[in-house]
Order: sequence, then C-alpha cells, then structure tokens
Amino acid sequence: QVQLVESGGGLVQAGGSLRLSCAASGSFYAIIGMGWYRQTPGKQRELVAGAEYADSVKGRITMSRDNAKNTVHLRMSSLKPEDTAVYCCAAEALLDRRGSAVEYWGQGTQVTVSS
Repeated sequence: QVQLVESGGGLVQAGGSLRLSCAASGSFYAIIGMGWYRQTPGKQRELVAGAEYADSVKGRITMSRDNAKNTVHLRMSSLKPEDTAVYCCAAEALLDRRGSAVEYWGQGTQVTVSS
C-alpha cells in the first residue's frame, strides 16, 4: 500500500507563489509516476501537472520529482484567484516487481488565492 501526504497549501495573494510537496510512503516496489490534480466544487477534477501541464497553468507551474525520496513538488507562481482549489497528489505504484500499476491519491491540500 502507498500513502501520499501533501503539504504546502495555504492562503496567498494573487501574484504570489506557493510550493506544494507530496511524499509517498508505505510498502511498494516502485513509484512509476506522480502528478498533481486540482478540484473545485462543481467542477471536474483537472490534471495540473503530470506527463504534461494543463494549458491554464503553463509557464506558471513547475513540477519536480525527487526519485530517491519518492517526493514530488509543485512550484506555483503568479497565482490567480482561479487557481483556488484542493490540490491532490496522485501516484502510480508497483506493489511488487511483477504486478500491475495501482493508482493512489492523497487527501489534498487547500490552495486559496485572494484577489
């Protein structure tokens, strides 16, 4: 099993910056992919950063991964009120060498951008 714990959310003024982190722990063979999604009430969950960046955040958000620590970071700058959402980390993990990839989700961290 894999546990994902996000941190770094909070309240920031428009134009400001935040750095989110997500650490994976538990019993697994390997983490093969990690990414970030965001969710706002009444809207579909949106992929923010993974294999690619959402058009709405390109140029403002950078994802980086520390494979040795099974951690992924999301550096967000020039934040806008419309970036307000719960940001969730997702990971695909192999629980053993011959198994299939399993998807896991963190609880999410709230990001609020005030105008």
